[in-house]
Amino acid sequence: MNMPVDGSTPVPAACGRSFRAGQWRVLLLVMFCYLFFYTGRQNLGFAARGMQEELGLSATAIGIFNAVLLLGYGLGQAVNGNLGDLYGARRMVTIGAYLSFALNWCVSLSRSLPLTVACWGANGYAQSTAWPAMSRMIANWWPRQERGKAIGLYLLAAGFSSSLTFLLCILVIGALDWRWIFRLPVTLLLVGGTVFLLFARNRPEDEGFPPLPAEPADEPLAGAESSRERYARVLQNRPFQLACLSIGCESIARYGLLNWVPVHFLGANWRANTAGLWVTMALPLGMAVGALTAGLLADRWFPERRSRVVLFFLAGAALTSLLLAGVPTSNSIAGICLLAVTGFLVYGPQSSYWALCPELVGRERAGTATGLMDAAAYGFAALGQVAIGRVIDLSQSTASAFALIAGACVVGAITILPVRK
Repeated sequence: MNMPVDGSTPVPAACGRSFRAGQWRVLLLVMFCYLFFYTGRQNLGFAARGMQEELGLSATAIGIFNAVLLLGYGLGQAVNGNLGDLYGARRMVTIGAYLSFALNWCVSLSRSLPLTVACWGANGYAQSTAWPAMSRMIANWWPRQERGKAIGLYLLAAGFSSSLTFLLCILVIGALDWRWIFRLPVTLLLVGGTVFLLFARNRPEDEGFPPLPAEPADEPLAGAESSRERYARVLQNRPFQLACLSIGCESIARYGLLNWVPVHFLGANWRANTAGLWVTMALPLGMAVGALTAGLLADRWFPERRSRVVLFFLAGAALTSLLLAGVPTSNSIAGICLLAVTGFLVYGPQSSYWALCPELVGRERAGTATGLMDAAAYGFAALGQVAIGRVIDLSQSTASAFALIAGACVVGAITILPVRK
């Protein structure tokens, strides 16, 4: 036995430097693939104004459109998390990437609103294949003492995926019809899915390495459990239930920002407002940095109480969201600064939420737990989008969305407090 992996968890001597290289190779492949996943589902905010004009949709209708994708995604998480435990990430992620590409094109080609909504909901389900399966892969390769860092880097890629999606959508909407937002950026998802299939490996054993040592939550091992038993063990875990409630509120805030910040800063004159387009880029950039920072902070200072990190970040996000409501969209400097800070704070807790899944229920149930937690997150987010759209219609002001976002942050901060490893 030696200690080359994390300095604290002994691993078999056969691991050595080659195992360390394998860890980083798998993590970088996960990051590379997920860098392109949001091109298939975070593009709607930039198409919303064009859809409203061409299809005669209200803000509430756009909120429902957002909700359909999120509900499809949440339902898929509840199912595909367990399938990820059974079949592994390589198969699940590749299938989802190719389906999402096809469904985005279906949305762009459809002239029937019901068919468009159905395809967008199915796209949410296809997108749900990646997150829990990839999280399980990270849990297989990275020990608990470094898992916050690994998940933080994973989330860094997710944050930059938002940034890349925003950038590509800005370039497309400046030159082409809104339908091309569902056609061009998502092409990169095919590249990511193909590379992941060819080079990633689900477990150390697939590369000839022994598995990581057992962790406290791994006992009793869940390998012989049926799917029904695995679901039951996860759902009966009270700290896990509270963490799901907290991330649900955080997701209302996160998707409230991602979906409505472009609408808010572009304004009614959205085709000519190039300054407003570029202001929106500050949000995903802040998110990318926040996820990694919070993961490192939790590993270093709060490994036994990751809930503290969630509390601090969401409390700050509530404050900056309220400040955003009062900033004129014409004030680009203030908008950029506040969006960057709000994105940093609202997305940072994600690394702690996902690190808690294997710590609360064990690595063998990590995919199921991650899927169920993400299902809760997106179920709440879907309801939140409809509520935000309705409030905007009633108030006739997109700034009103930020008050609901702030309230969701406060509730999420309170409900996470009792949760610990």
